[in-house]
Amino acid sequence: MSLSKLYLQTTITRLLYYKDLGEKAMAQLSDAELNYQPGPESNSVAVVVRHLGGNMLSRWTNFLEEDGEKEWRQRDDEFREATFSRAEIMDAWDKGWTCFLDALKRLKKKDLKKTIYIRKEGLTVIDAINRQLAHYPYHIGQIVYLARMIRKDEWKNLSIPKGGSAAYNNSDAIKDPARQFKS
Repeated sequence: MSLSKLYLQTTITRLLYYKDLGEKAMAQLSDAELNYQPGPESNSVAVVVRHLGGNMLSRWTNFLEEDGEKEWRQRDDEFREATFSRAEIMDAWDKGWTCFLDALKRLKKKDLKKTIYIRKEGLTVIDAINRQLAHYPYHIGQIVYLARMIRKDEWKNLSIPKGGSAAYNNSDAIKDPARQFKS
C-alpha cells in the first residue's frame, strides 16, 4: 500500500472514531440538553455541531477548485444561540460529515500535494486535512465535555473509566477504539 493511500485510510479511520464519539455523547442528551448553554459566552452542543457542519460543508465542497471559505457560508450565524431540534442538529452533523468523508474518499495520490485555498491562503491538501484533524476533534472534545458536565452521575463513560486502566490494559479488548472503523 502506498504511503498516500495509508495516510488517507488511517485519517478516515481516526475521523470515524471521533464522529462516533460525538454521536455517543449527543445520544446521552435530551433535546433540551443539546441546547444548554453553560454561560452567556459559551456554546451549546447544538451550536458546536452547527459550526462543525458549516465548516465541513464550506471547506470540503469543491475544495480542489474553490476557496474553502465559501461566500454562502454564514459563519457568525453558526454561533447564534437559539433552540434547535435534534433533527436539525443531526442534519447539520450528517451533512457536514458526509461532505467531508466523501471528499477524502475521492482523493488520489496526486491530489495530496496540490495547493488549495482557505480564506485566500494557500496550503497543501495534506495540510488542510491535518488542520481538520486538529480542529474537528477539538470541537468534539467540547461536545463530550459538555455532555459529561450536563449528565453528571448519569454519564455513560465513552472511554476507560477512572480507576479502570489496569483492568482495561489486561483485557482482550481492542486497545485502539478507532480500529473498529478500519476498512
